[in-house]
Amino acid sequence: MPTDPAKAQAMSAHDEAPDVRLPAGAAPVACVDIGGTKVAVSVLDPQGIRGRLVEPTAKQGASDALAQQVLRMLDTSCATAQVRRGDLAAVGVASCGPFVLKQGLIELAAPNICGGLAGEARGLPNTWTTAVLEAPLRAVFRRLRIENDGIAALEAERRWGALQGLDHCAYVTWSTGIGVGLCVDGRPLHGKNGNAGHAGHMFVSDNQDALCGCGNIGDLEALVAGNAIPRRFAVLGYPDAAGLLADARAGEMQAVTLVDDLCQVMGRALYNLVVTLDLQRISIGGSVFWHHRDYLLPRLQAQLTGRLPALTDGVELVPAGLKDRVGDYAALALVA
Repeated sequence: MPTDPAKAQAMSAHDEAPDVRLPAGAAPVACVDIGGTKVAVSVLDPQGIRGRLVEPTAKQGASDALAQQVLRMLDTSCATAQVRRGDLAAVGVASCGPFVLKQGLIELAAPNICGGLAGEARGLPNTWTTAVLEAPLRAVFRRLRIENDGIAALEAERRWGALQGLDHCAYVTWSTGIGVGLCVDGRPLHGKNGNAGHAGHMFVSDNQDALCGCGNIGDLEALVAGNAIPRRFAVLGYPDAAGLLADARAGEMQAVTLVDDLCQVMGRALYNLVVTLDLQRISIGGSVFWHHRDYLLPRLQAQLTGRLPALTDGVELVPAGLKDRVGDYAALALVA
């Protein structure tokens, strides 16, 4: 637990992320954040978060390449932090999913990592249908907790961020993919395999240009996620999300129209979560949202405001209190 409870006060988007430290004398723990674009690893000890290392997510070679990358990065992070790997008390892994269980151990059937799910059209450099994760890590680390990154981020936001004190809330990441963590009646939802919150794979359209890495055509992630934007709009001159949003902010009308359409789809998905679960607040993070939050947030909020007031009045959409470090704190929340 954090040594200074004052650090756990609710934060606005302009506050600093909390300075979390382990109590004096506590054994260090390691934190791993696995996303479709990058893997981040760090060590937490009484001095704070140290030895942070970030690399592109491994997507080539054998299906255990990602797990081997994590093990190598943990070794490097420990060396940088001057911590022996054998001294780690625990390792927390917040990972994109979905998860599948093979002989009781977690493997990733992640659409943005496993190229065998949607085939060659998706353009990933492998034919994996799952990426082995837990077995190689479990062989090294006695205390290991792996959680869906949306659920882990929800835990972090409820503990240190913008969802503190709330029993009915959600965390949503708008990034390479779409991830969600859900809390109802004070209890985070997990599901039968730890996959609760994969709202990015809700069908919302029959749009044939929207192929998701999972193989679906027309789900939320395929329409609005960071990796969907170049697939859909490169032919219109927008090879990445950053360029599209920069042009929209500059008032270029085609870009404004496209971003408004993205926000309508994403905002309606948020509305659906609110009215289904009777939520109080949703905090939003992820690279697509975070770097343009001032532009995107009012457009998302507009999809809730005035619609079925009995369920939406007073519901807040807010930037993640943990800013662009939600992933780091998500993994940390699993073991600290």
